[in-house]
Amino acid sequence: MFGAVANVPTNSPHLRKSGSRPVFSDPGSGELGSGAEEGFLHSVEVDEMKGASAPLSAAAIMPSPIFLWRFKVLLFFIWGFSCCKIGWDSVMRMSVDLRDLFLYEAFLYYNPLLLVTMMVWLWGVNLWIFAQSSVNYAKIFELDQSHLTQREIWKCATWMTIIVPTSMTAYLYLYSHGEVSLAASQPVLLYTAIALVLIFPFDIFYLSSRYFLLKTLWRIVLPLQAITFSDFFLADILTSMAKVFSDLERSVCRMLHRQVATIAWFEADSVCGSHSVAIPLVLVLPYLFRFFQCLRQYKDTGEKTTLLNALKYSTAVPVIFLSALKYHVFPDRWTSIYRPLWLLSSVLNSLYSFYWDVTRDWDLSSAFTRIFKFSKASLLSNLLYGRRWVYFWVIGSNLVLRCTWTYKLSAHLRHNYLTVFTITALEIFRRFQWVFFRVENEWNKMNSKSNIQLSMSDTSEEDKLLGSNERNV
Repeated sequence: MFGAVANVPTNSPHLRKSGSRPVFSDPGSGELGSGAEEGFLHSVEVDEMKGASAPLSAAAIMPSPIFLWRFKVLLFFIWGFSCCKIGWDSVMRMSVDLRDLFLYEAFLYYNPLLLVTMMVWLWGVNLWIFAQSSVNYAKIFELDQSHLTQREIWKCATWMTIIVPTSMTAYLYLYSHGEVSLAASQPVLLYTAIALVLIFPFDIFYLSSRYFLLKTLWRIVLPLQAITFSDFFLADILTSMAKVFSDLERSVCRMLHRQVATIAWFEADSVCGSHSVAIPLVLVLPYLFRFFQCLRQYKDTGEKTTLLNALKYSTAVPVIFLSALKYHVFPDRWTSIYRPLWLLSSVLNSLYSFYWDVTRDWDLSSAFTRIFKFSKASLLSNLLYGRRWVYFWVIGSNLVLRCTWTYKLSAHLRHNYLTVFTITALEIFRRFQWVFFRVENEWNKMNSKSNIQLSMSDTSEEDKLLGSNERNV
């Protein structure tokens, strides 16, 4: 009967080909049925062969990941060379007397975004080190499962590295070739696009991470609730980027007053000039945010160390405002009275901050360099873990960069924009080092608390068992 299993000898012509499906034949069926069945089986085999060969052909067409990575690196270097060449030629087209002024203005619009890009790159390195070590940063910052990894952070930093210099190159090229209105639109479009990406309400561009960032910033501005580790950690990073926010304010001011690609802003006493009262106000904001956070922590916990921490942030206020007084007092009064006070407050702020970093934020009483003991040994782990020079480098560089950071907070020293940019970049690097040991110190505290709770629970269980045994006796 059709469909029954037939006992076929090994030399039977009805045996299936190697690799095809099992064939069940009916010896009593006619030639017509046999031919139809063979045609059907042949079509099935052809389809299977096509299906099996499709992934192989697709895999053969796709280039290897190493080739793609090298190709991307090559394109990146070509892009970087093109931007440098176009930017240099554009600057050289301008007259010598306007060249420095032109670069100063272009640098003002783009150096804040370049520094933010640098911070994003370094934050990715922080996360990579945490992932290699035993520090569970997701638990420390109370992140959900959808938080960004170091690869996604670096992907964002890569796009920022491409977009910001490209916009700057377009600004230089258009301005030097007489297209002033088009040049003025470049920083405006860039700032607008960044703002829209941050507040975009749809589920693209890492919505959950953007929401977490904006929510944390809101909690920093209005500390009306209990302060979490993420709140004051981000607020500490913002203090290192005070100069970035000051330049952002001046850039947005010139955009709103239509002073981009003009020399109207060059008047020192103008709304967006170098003597503007908004400069010290914006510089001091991150320190005030952190100051009020400390007061909120004291209200919630009653710990007196939070008041000492608040005092540390308050020492930055006289540094900022005494420096700004240079533009609003007579030169002899600045030299004889306010300048010595500014120097004294600068030294106090630098030394106090350095002391707090080493003794409180890092807690050198513990072996804090365990963060460089990776789960899988590597060159970096062998280079950093347990090395005494790591201690000397971190402490020494932190002291030096704490002192030079005062230069950035001083409005009367802002005329040399390249020097200020370098010092701000070094401060961001100092904060990058600070992150490692601050996060590990918090991780050690969390582990010690959990160990204490476990020991207390074990002790209570033993007491219960002893009590029950005594009653039984």
